[in-house]
Amino acid sequence: MDGKRRTLALALALALALAGSKASAQEPDGMPFALQDSIFVMDSTAVCTDSLTVEFPESMDFDVDSLMGMWFAKHYISYDEECLESSVNPKFSDTVYAERLSSLPTIVEMPYNYITRNSIDAYMGRNRKVIAFALAMHPIYEDLFVEALIKYNVPLELKYLPIVESALKPKAYSRAGAAGMWQFIYSTGRKYGLYVNSLVDDRYDIAKASDAAARHLRDLYDMFGDWSLAISAYNCGPGNVTKAITRSGGKHSFWDLYPYLPRETRGYLPAFIAVNYAMSFYKEHGICPMTSTIPPQTDTLHINHNLHVGQLIHYSGISQDEFNALNPQYLTEVIPGAYRTCVVTLPQQYITPLVQAGDSLYEYEKEKYFPKAKLAYIDDDMKNRITYVTHKIKSGETLGSIAIKYHTTVKNIKNWNNLKSDNIRAGKTLRIYNR
Repeated sequence: MDGKRRTLALALALALALAGSKASAQEPDGMPFALQDSIFVMDSTAVCTDSLTVEFPESMDFDVDSLMGMWFAKHYISYDEECLESSVNPKFSDTVYAERLSSLPTIVEMPYNYITRNSIDAYMGRNRKVIAFALAMHPIYEDLFVEALIKYNVPLELKYLPIVESALKPKAYSRAGAAGMWQFIYSTGRKYGLYVNSLVDDRYDIAKASDAAARHLRDLYDMFGDWSLAISAYNCGPGNVTKAITRSGGKHSFWDLYPYLPRETRGYLPAFIAVNYAMSFYKEHGICPMTSTIPPQTDTLHINHNLHVGQLIHYSGISQDEFNALNPQYLTEVIPGAYRTCVVTLPQQYITPLVQAGDSLYEYEKEKYFPKAKLAYIDDDMKNRITYVTHKIKSGETLGSIAIKYHTTVKNIKNWNNLKSDNIRAGKTLRIYNR
C-alpha cells in the first residue's frame, strides 16, 4: 500500500522478542532498552534495507469528505471546520504514552513500544479527522457493537475494531473482497450465517455482522487462548497465525510472532491499540471531535413476501436514501421475503402505517414493481444461490459437535444429508448449508 508502508530494520524483530520476554536491560520507566529511536525510524517517509514491511489498515486511506457524504453523517453529524483545521497536536514523552496505555481498563494487552507509537502518531497526526469523525459516528452504532460483544463474552474494547476495519463506513468494500463495517470476506461470513446473493448481502447488515464478528472473535480466542492473537487472526485468518506460531518455534505472543506474520497483520494490532488510545485521549492531542445527534429510535419489520422499496415508501413515507442508510444489506430495490424472512429497520413512526396496510402493502402496483419476468428472475436467482460448505468428518466428531461448530442443529444436518440416524463415520463428508 503506497504511502502506508513503514520499513523496520531486522534488528526490530529482535527488539520485539526482547520486549515480549521482559528483556533484562530496562530503562527507568520500564521501557525495554532495545526499543530505541535508532531502531525504529519515526519519519513516515523513511525506508531502511534488510527490512520487514508494515502496512497500515486500508481504512486509513478513506477520505473524510467521502465519509461525511454518507446519509447518517449528513443528517446527524456536525463539526467546527475551523477548529478541525487549526488544532495542534502536542508532543509527549514515551513515559506519558506508556502510562496512558497502561491506564486503559482493557483485557486485551496494550503495550507501548515504537511500533504502537507509530500507529498512534498516524491517527493523532494525518488521520486526526478520521478520529474526529469516529468520535461522532461511533455512538450511533455503539449499542449494537456492545450488545454483541457482551453476548459472546468478548472484551468490550473490541467495540473500536470497526474503526480499524472500515472507519465505520457501512458499505466499505476492500481490495480483498471484505465487506461491511466488520469486513467479512464471503467464506467467513458464510460460516457465520451471513447470507449473500444478488439481492441481499448480510455482511452490510450491521446488527447481523456485529453478532457474527463477536462469535468469530470468541471462536478465535478459544482457538489461540490469547486476545492479541485472536485479533490478529481476525485480520489474516487463523491459518496464518498458526503458521507463524510454527515458524517461531512454538511461541504464542504477538510480539514474538511479529516477524512471521503477514505485513498487514503486523500493523493491525498496533492500529487497534492506537485507536483505543485515540478514542480515550483525543483531547490531550487537541483533536476537535465532530458531534452527533442520536437518530430517532428504530424498530424492525419482518417481511415474508417479495416487497419493492417503492411499495414500502408509498405506505410509510420514508425516503429512499434513509431506507438505504438503515438497510444497507439490500443491494437492489427488491426485498426477497418470499424466499426467506427478511428484516427491515425503520424509524418507529414508519412502522405503524406499514402494519396497518396489511396485504395492501404487497399488492400496491404489483404489476409495475413485479412483472412476471422479474419474479421469475428473482425466484431463479434465489434458488440457484443457496450456498453450502463441505465438512469432512474427523475422528471423534459427532453430529452435535459439528452442529455447534457451524451454528446450526443436528436436525438440519440430518435433513441436508439424508441421514437416518446420528451415526457418522470419519472420512465421510457432510454438506452444511447457509440459508
